[in-house]
Amino acid sequence: MKTAQRTNKWKKIIMWTILSIVIIVAGVYVYLNSVTYSPTERAETAMTSDAQVIVAKIKDGYRFEPVGTEEITKPNIIFYPGGLVEPESYSPLAREMAEQGHRVYIANMPINLAIFGQNKADSFIEEHPDEAFVIGGHSLGGSFASRYATEHNEKLEGVFFLASYADEGGSVKNTDLSILQITGSDDGVLNWEDWENSKANLPEDTTYVSIEGGNHGQFGSYGMQKGDNQPAITEEKQLEEVVIALENWMGKLK
Repeated sequence: MKTAQRTNKWKKIIMWTILSIVIIVAGVYVYLNSVTYSPTERAETAMTSDAQVIVAKIKDGYRFEPVGTEEITKPNIIFYPGGLVEPESYSPLAREMAEQGHRVYIANMPINLAIFGQNKADSFIEEHPDEAFVIGGHSLGGSFASRYATEHNEKLEGVFFLASYADEGGSVKNTDLSILQITGSDDGVLNWEDWENSKANLPEDTTYVSIEGGNHGQFGSYGMQKGDNQPAITEEKQLEEVVIALENWMGKLK
């Protein structure tokens, strides 16, 4: 009798433990959804294929490819989204770069956090292993793109950061990778002290570009981000400046 009671007691404990875990996981999921930034209508429109760019959903994200070009402009571009930002929010940038002739990949991160998808780039590189690639990202995405580059620098030619930086775990100082750092002068989200200190993790010949009037959120297209400053330029203008900086930088790669 006592054995049966103990068994029932443990069954109840296990049942309530499982139920508690389910409730916690569900709560976290609901919370993350409530604070995740979604693409604007402009970004959703940029996700549609047309006569210039083919957009395809693939295993670990999205691929943007130019139409009507005999040869893809090198290098291919891999992009890691910012933390709690849906990947489609970066489609205007991906489309612009595809229109310049590049093949562009945007990674789709688990619960929209690059910390859980650092190696997403593997499947993109596997599509064209003999071609050149650069990797980069926005905010948290840039930091984990850098961590990927640190561990796989032989597969890449460079790393670019949009309102982001390389922490110690993603130091690329002692690699042969080319580095591009782009920031907005009115960014209210970026920790500027950490950004300044992180220069110790970059090579001396890093290229730095500051977009006058640009803020944090306009490196993507998902609206105003909490804690950010109002930009002094339009989203379109900031995107234009990013594209110019990327093209100038990639044009100098070996």
